[in-house]
Amino acid sequence: MVQLIDNDIRTREVLGWKGVHVLHFSGSSCSQKLRIFLNLKKIPWQSHPIDLPSYENMQPWFLGINPRGLVPVLVDDGAVYIESNDIIQYLEKKVPTPRLIPAGHENEVAALLKHEDDLHLDLRTLSFRFLFAPPGPPKSASALDSYLKNGAGTVQGVKDREKEVQIAFWQRAAKEGFTDEAARPAALKFRAEFDKLDRTLAEQDYLMGDDLSVLDIAWFIYEHRLSLAGYPFPRLHPHVHAWAEKFRAMPEFAKEVGQLRHSPKQLDAIRSAQAGRTLEAVAGF
Repeated sequence: MVQLIDNDIRTREVLGWKGVHVLHFSGSSCSQKLRIFLNLKKIPWQSHPIDLPSYENMQPWFLGINPRGLVPVLVDDGAVYIESNDIIQYLEKKVPTPRLIPAGHENEVAALLKHEDDLHLDLRTLSFRFLFAPPGPPKSASALDSYLKNGAGTVQGVKDREKEVQIAFWQRAAKEGFTDEAARPAALKFRAEFDKLDRTLAEQDYLMGDDLSVLDIAWFIYEHRLSLAGYPFPRLHPHVHAWAEKFRAMPEFAKEVGQLRHSPKQLDAIRSAQAGRTLEAVAGF
């Protein structure tokens, strides 16, 4: 569980915050996952939007709260928790009903969430290549310089390697862009994962059996983002598509995934400009 210690936190004002506070961004997949969880749990929380497109997460104030520069962040009565899956598991223990992690399966779910999280950079690659399609470097040089220089640089008092992974990702993207060579293996990883999920959902309503769980929330977020990027779920994974359509009709899910940086007309223009270079074409699906 990634709870920051005192020395990790340089923006000291958050230590005095009372109640449940969430720092998040509307279009962040990890933020969407947490907000859906909060909706289903009916947990009251105070919203602190962080503007990722203007690099607010790479500024000293935010890095003083989360040295990794990522959203979401939970501040619960002054205690700071980072990493969406850790936050969800913490809140599941604090607010056990309605149950979203089956009793007795806590360790199994933690391992499965870790596996899902290991694909996050692949999701980011496909999102920027086929959905956001920025005309230039995705992060400005000044933002990356601030990211490099600010924050404690430690998580739980130890030099944080995760921030180095994030910086390396954005530096490589600024230099190379989001190439077919990077996108293709990322898409193939997801095809293998969703093939397995499709077989599971052919036999049961939810990923862990008869009841909705945090795994359904986590994989729905991936399915939804990839659908927007042009992944052909109805053709390749019909049971996953039907399962996701059910969630898109639920208000707890729908209100958290409806906001994009582009309008549908803009998305159509992006995909038209990528004629022959869509996710489906690049991956060879």
